[in-house]
Amino acid sequence: MSPRTGARRRLGSIRISLVLLALVPSVTLAAMWGVTTTQMFSEGLRLRAQTELSRSTGAMGTEAALALQRERSLTAAWLAAPRDSRSALDAQRERTDRAVAELTGQADAIAEAPARVSERMYSVLGSVGSLEYYRDQIDNPGDITAEQALDHYTSIIDEQIHAFQELSQVDDGDLTSQAGPLVSLEHAAELMSRGDARLTLAWPSGHLGREAWTDFGELVGTRRWLVEDQILPSLRGTAKTRTEKILASPEWRTLEKIEDQVLAARPTGKGDRVVLPDAQRRWDTAWDKVSAQYTAMIQQETDGLLTRSADEARGLLLTAAALSAGGLAALLVCVGMSWRITRSLSRRLHGLRMATLSLAEERLPDVVARLERGEKVDAESATTPLDYGDDELGQVAQAFNTAQRTAVHTAVELADARRGFQKIILGIARQSQNLVNLQLSKLDALERRHTDPEVLKGLYELDSTASQLRRYEENLVIVSGERPGRTWSRPVALIDILRSAVGEVAEYQRVEVQTEEDEIAVAPPAVADVIHLLAELIDNATAYSPAPSPVGVRAAMVAKGLAVEIEDRGLGLSEEDYASLNAQLSTPPQFDVVALADDLRLGMFVVSQLAHRHGIAVTLRSSPYGGTTAIVLVPHEIVVRQSPDAPDTAQDGRAGSAPAAPRSPEAADPSSTAGPAAAAEASGTTDPDGPG
Repeated sequence: MSPRTGARRRLGSIRISLVLLALVPSVTLAAMWGVTTTQMFSEGLRLRAQTELSRSTGAMGTEAALALQRERSLTAAWLAAPRDSRSALDAQRERTDRAVAELTGQADAIAEAPARVSERMYSVLGSVGSLEYYRDQIDNPGDITAEQALDHYTSIIDEQIHAFQELSQVDDGDLTSQAGPLVSLEHAAELMSRGDARLTLAWPSGHLGREAWTDFGELVGTRRWLVEDQILPSLRGTAKTRTEKILASPEWRTLEKIEDQVLAARPTGKGDRVVLPDAQRRWDTAWDKVSAQYTAMIQQETDGLLTRSADEARGLLLTAAALSAGGLAALLVCVGMSWRITRSLSRRLHGLRMATLSLAEERLPDVVARLERGEKVDAESATTPLDYGDDELGQVAQAFNTAQRTAVHTAVELADARRGFQKIILGIARQSQNLVNLQLSKLDALERRHTDPEVLKGLYELDSTASQLRRYEENLVIVSGERPGRTWSRPVALIDILRSAVGEVAEYQRVEVQTEEDEIAVAPPAVADVIHLLAELIDNATAYSPAPSPVGVRAAMVAKGLAVEIEDRGLGLSEEDYASLNAQLSTPPQFDVVALADDLRLGMFVVSQLAHRHGIAVTLRSSPYGGTTAIVLVPHEIVVRQSPDAPDTAQDGRAGSAPAAPRSPEAADPSSTAGPAAAAEASGTTDPDGPG
């Protein structure tokens, strides 16, 4: 069996294959639709959650950072001139507290944020928590210096900028790229604000220390590099326009000019201090305007980015919903069409299967049975054509129509040929049978006239040979489907049945008959067939067992009828051969000249036909001697029990006398009960015909 055939068989049936053919793509498409829909909705929901988180924490954090920058600038101004009014600082502290309070109120949102974001935000909240302590140190200097207090503001703002940077890393690449320059812009504003705080502290004294001057130079250099090389090339749209406008404003040029003047100075004199230019008023004026501009720009750009992110999330969800609905509709259409086509093919295949099975198992066997009964059959009317269209299934149906027409035509032709052959055989057999019966009648007359032992011996041998020939002719009659011509009008005793059977065997001298059933006889309709059946089995036993080994024939009544055992001492058969022969004996085969051409077991065919005609059971099995035992069970229906003194009035078909075995001259006494030896078994087979 090829692997492909094995695979088809493992699938069970074409119907299951069709179901799988529809089910697998349907499940696959459904899984793909589910995965795609889930992924698209997940991306939209995740982006919306990130946007909400950025709006609730990032934007508020930016507000807090800008408020802290403003408070740091006012704190530096107050520290530089403690005697001035601090109302502006106190007002700014209140605004900062409100911004910080809004930020800390988002603790639940921070807790649900990704770990990378929540860690940064918790760091911001922790730094903000210590804000009051540093304010107190500013108001009442004690443990730390003013510069250290201002550095705390710087650390809080840096933490917030880094948190905003983490928040800007969303799943949408375009939004992330837009958020990057905004983070850099906020960082540049922080650098500018820190530089302002440095100068604000130093303006009253008119100079900067070397370390402060170095820090100021680093702040200016970093900010300028960030603005020129990072921010401006990456900005797009209104953000770029507004940034360029700020950078081109007179106030910005004033700030850069003052920065250049500070950086151009060199530490001189005692303590390596740098003398500041007299530009505080110009710096403060320009700084107030620039800081207000970039503060407004950062707030607006942050709000705009969050709005675009929300719109993007909403659009992604709408797109996901539309694609999901469209995909679901397409999936349902595909699945529906697939199952509809599958069901249609399955129904057509089922119909074709039932029609072909009906033809193969009902109608065609019925045609064959009618032909076997000898009825005339019209091949065209006996084959109902199948019509399944013009596609592949229709072509299969047409091929089956052709096959069944061919089969019926062939069966009709074979039946006609078989009937003709049987008529020929029957005609030849009947003519030969008449001659044999005439010969036996003349031999019987000669046996009655002569008393010479030598002559009688020859006559008995001729009688036995003629009886065998008569049996062979009767075989041909049985093969032709007819009954032999011999008939009896009264029951025949069992012993006479056995003797007649032995008399039709060539080596009757080897047969030993044993029976004590003197009152048992066989009903007239079955006499000829029982004699013929036993003769075939006995002849087969003598032919296939070595001479001079005896062949035993034993007869006795049993619960189910009359049992006759025929046992030889040959070589026996295998279990497979016994099973095959017993199956043939239990169910008589149809005579087929072609089938018998290679295995001419004509005797076995005759035994099976005769046994089936009278309900006789014939069974072959191994004997204790190593040969074969044939058990013939004659049913009660054809067994007759008669009184011992009843006269033997049986008439055979040739002379009207009781059937008798050939007698030897030494055993010519009519009262003798010793007949020819019983049938012998085959050496290894009980084929009634022997080898040929």
